[in-house]
Amino acid sequence: MAYNLFISHSWTYSDAYDGLVKLLKKAEDDGFYYKDYSVPKNDPIHNANNDRQLKEAIRNQMKHASCVLILAGVYATYSKWINIEIELAKEMGKRIIAVSPWGAERISSVVRKSADDIVRWNTESITSAIIKAD
Repeated sequence: MAYNLFISHSWTYSDAYDGLVKLLKKAEDDGFYYKDYSVPKNDPIHNANNDRQLKEAIRNQMKHASCVLILAGVYATYSKWINIEIELAKEMGKRIIAVSPWGAERISSVVRKSADDIVRWNTESITSAIIKAD
C-alpha cells in the first residue's frame, strides 16, 4: 500500500524538505511506500497568474493526499503559502502532521496549533504518524 502525502514546504528552506524526503525514502527499505503530491520547485504551478490560481493549483494537488506533512520550523509562521496550505488541509479534512526540524528547540506556533500530530525528525515517528492518519 502506498500512502498519498502532501509535503508542505518553503522553497527558501528546501534543504529541510529534501531531508524529510530522505527520511521517507529510508522507510521504503521496510516496506513503507508513498506518493508525494507536493508542488516541486520547477512545477508550472509557480507561474500562476495570481494567488487565487496558485491556491487552486495547490488544492488540486492536496486533494489526492491522505495527510499533509508540514515542516514545523519557526519560519513556517511567516510563510504565506504554508499558512494557506494549513487552511486548505483543514478545509478538506486532511490530517496535519507537523515534523519538528532536526535539532530545533522551537517550532512554529501556527503549525503547533493546527497540527493533529507533532513528531520528531526521525523516520519511525514520521511513518508511524502517517500510518495512524490513514
